[in-house]
Amino acid sequence: MDRFRTALQLYKDQQGQSDTRSQAGRLAGGQALPLPIVYTRTRSLDIPLSVLRQRRVMAAYDKGSFVDAIKILRTQVMHRLRENNWNVLGVTSPGHGEGKTLTAVNLAVSLAMETTQTVLLVDANLRNPSVHEVFGLDDCPGLADYLLDNQPVEDLLVHPGIGRFVLLPGGRAISNSTEILTSPKMVALVEEFKHRYPARIVIFDLPPLLHTADVLAFSPYTDALLLVVEEGKTTVEEVQRALSLVKNSRPVLGTVLNKAGQLAATPASMRKLLSH
Repeated sequence: MDRFRTALQLYKDQQGQSDTRSQAGRLAGGQALPLPIVYTRTRSLDIPLSVLRQRRVMAAYDKGSFVDAIKILRTQVMHRLRENNWNVLGVTSPGHGEGKTLTAVNLAVSLAMETTQTVLLVDANLRNPSVHEVFGLDDCPGLADYLLDNQPVEDLLVHPGIGRFVLLPGGRAISNSTEILTSPKMVALVEEFKHRYPARIVIFDLPPLLHTADVLAFSPYTDALLLVVEEGKTTVEEVQRALSLVKNSRPVLGTVLNKAGQLAATPASMRKLLSH
């Protein structure tokens, strides 16, 4: 992260404060090498490494089975997305407290640490938005404020100082989340996110499948889903029920088994369990 920040500051000094994706350098094979993105309108924060470590965000760890597991998951997800020309992924779980949000955060962060794409993580769990808490942020405006109060999206985005990663928090909690997530304004926003930048991956942190109708209602606007379960907590029956609910909606890339076996000693351990 320090190398990234040094490179970013150097680039700011050279280019000034205008938004740019920069002209790419060239590798030996003629392949483009993107320089860091300079965020000016998007709110940029410098989250302390201690906060990221405390909340088990992979950017705070240089190595370990935890980091390796997330990178394996990233590679498997990217293969499936590229095979199908997809770029919008929903992350859900059968029930509460199974590691869904932290998995979505770490997958997004890992993807954004590559130079081949940017990543936007959207907190779409509007009844209980919590992605901002993973980064140690207090309640902050977000998706609900855009949808209900017409606040500009550009004023709600947050760059937490990690790679090519941007976050759209959920904002205040709302009770009529199913209707809001399928409103014309939300559908138009998803289309905007999906098509504005060809090298962008959009990840939606969605509510649990078995507790609200939100995922069933919203999943048609994603390309695919990823299901997070927790070893020793999620039952086989709950997984089967969750998969049966979405089988005619969107493809499920696979199931992430959280806190599994030999990885259980590492923070937020996860490994890819199933793929289709």
